[in-house]
Amino acid sequence: MGSVCSGQKHHNGTKGQKGSTNTSNNRCHRSNEFHRETEDDMVVAQYDFQPTNETDLPFKKGDRLKVLQGWFFKDLGRRDTERLLLAPGNKVGSFLIRESETTKGAFSLSIRDSSPESGDVVKHYKIRTLDRGGYYISPSSNFSSLQELVNYYSKSAGGLCQRLGSPCKSVTPQCPWAQDEWEIPRETLKMVKKLGAGQFGEVWMGYYKNHQKVAIKTLKAGTMEPEAFLQEANLMKKLQHERLVRLHAVVTEEPIFIITEYMANGSLLDFLKTEDGKRLKLPKLIDMSAQIAEGMAYIERKNYIHRDLRAANILVSETLLCKIADFGLARIIESEYTAHEGAKFPIKWTAPESINYGTFSIKSDVWSFGVLLTEIVTYGRTPYPGMTNPEVIRNLDKNYRMPCPDSCPDEVYQLMLTCWKEKPEDRPTFDHLQDLLNDFFVATEGQYEMQP
Repeated sequence: MGSVCSGQKHHNGTKGQKGSTNTSNNRCHRSNEFHRETEDDMVVAQYDFQPTNETDLPFKKGDRLKVLQGWFFKDLGRRDTERLLLAPGNKVGSFLIRESETTKGAFSLSIRDSSPESGDVVKHYKIRTLDRGGYYISPSSNFSSLQELVNYYSKSAGGLCQRLGSPCKSVTPQCPWAQDEWEIPRETLKMVKKLGAGQFGEVWMGYYKNHQKVAIKTLKAGTMEPEAFLQEANLMKKLQHERLVRLHAVVTEEPIFIITEYMANGSLLDFLKTEDGKRLKLPKLIDMSAQIAEGMAYIERKNYIHRDLRAANILVSETLLCKIADFGLARIIESEYTAHEGAKFPIKWTAPESINYGTFSIKSDVWSFGVLLTEIVTYGRTPYPGMTNPEVIRNLDKNYRMPCPDSCPDEVYQLMLTCWKEKPEDRPTFDHLQDLLNDFFVATEGQYEMQP
């Protein structure tokens, strides 16, 4: 069975409904506490789980657990709600209920809707509470519990944009990686499918110990010194954020292997060129940009530098979440990674001070982010179309900047131009870029719908 449970303890998330729960991954309970159950309501734990805080419920691999309310996502934020409902696997009518971010004790109902004009969108409805207990969206229809409310709107839209369909599918959590499994033997890896190749090696989908799906990056012998690699990798593994690809383990004997979490949709560059990628509308493209800025803001706070920020180094999950990959790798292979090597150096993404003086900083990453934005809004077009690398260098020396791409909003182009300021100190921080893009994203979506 493919489902898993994170192991969170049960909480009463809905009044009058014993057995409601809290988070998107917290909706299960041990099956022996229930007398009536159906196979559809059951999940089987795929790995042992040890509690990490007092609200966690421990379980062992093979334990059967009962899903209580598949539609209740306790502390999911509005933006992540929209990302989840618009992800593949959900359809029009998919819904969830979550706690309100702004009103303590209140809830929000979020539904995936669609129209010819705007395509697929998410609409949000306030669930208000009654003084005497109970809930309502429209004053004309009151309910004693959230379950009763869901049952009612599952049978009739009752003024909502859609009748409630299937509960939103949650993201399946990855199996946790044992902390002591860092330097691993090559024999524990099984390479299954080659995903790509570059000047420094290949990327494979494979399995660790025959059961955990991973991505395996192989580096050609001589690409870097194993000692230097291990030193940098030990720094890289400390960078852990939901917008960064998780570094699991390494094989330190040449050829060096880097083992990371597997991302089903591959690189953002490749995904944007697929039929699914080409169908993405501007709000989703802006959202992806905001996710990348969020990850880079974390790198910024940690006083780290990426050095090779471009769409080819952003990976996309099955639910269209973006994560930054290969942070730090450019520095440890810099003996190969110089402007003198020509094609090996990503000139078109590189800030002028890095090209001319070899000076890298988080501000040169900001320059690269501006170029990455052009890749996103053009669905993977190569920057500076029609120009060779030497032509790009000569034009940058004359203060040339790429013109606004077709169909790119002027607000986004102005943001690109701030990333390409001549003086690094004049460029924005990633924290500021994240705020700007998040505000843009919110502005392209409605707030709460009117009462039906």
